[in-house]
Amino acid sequence: MKNKIHDATFNELGKYIIVDRRPKKKLTPGITVVTAGTGDIPIALEAIATCKLMGCSANQITDVGVAGIHRLFNKLQELLESKVIITIAGMDGVLPSVITGLVDAPVICVPTSVGYGAHFEGLAPLLTMLNNCSPGSAVVNIDNGFGAGYIASIINTKS
Repeated sequence: MKNKIHDATFNELGKYIIVDRRPKKKLTPGITVVTAGTGDIPIALEAIATCKLMGCSANQITDVGVAGIHRLFNKLQELLESKVIITIAGMDGVLPSVITGLVDAPVICVPTSVGYGAHFEGLAPLLTMLNNCSPGSAVVNIDNGFGAGYIASIINTKS
């Protein structure tokens, strides 16, 4: 692809190709993308790339799932200053519920198909996120970093 389209950007880990020939413009800050584990990073990269294409910058916080929740609390101030947060988690999918309970920003939840055990290729975290009892969250489909980045950017630029 790179041989045919010389200005294409390929991100192997994020599994996307971008060709953006628009003039560069200043990005609107306010989005934070949070992953529970390192296996969720490819989906986060897709979300961040989508935010950038939509005119928004996104900060990234990785590996702060409930198994190491102390790492999340070290990033709490950054979360509290965010206009919108994208949370990405596989396995049990609990991280979005925790974050939604801590912040007043809208939280977009992305279940992932990564992990081990009985997560049913993302169905278990999807159901956990849909049953979140903390108000202020919305769920996109399994591995849908694009959808999360798109809606986060719309919310970010309208607020």
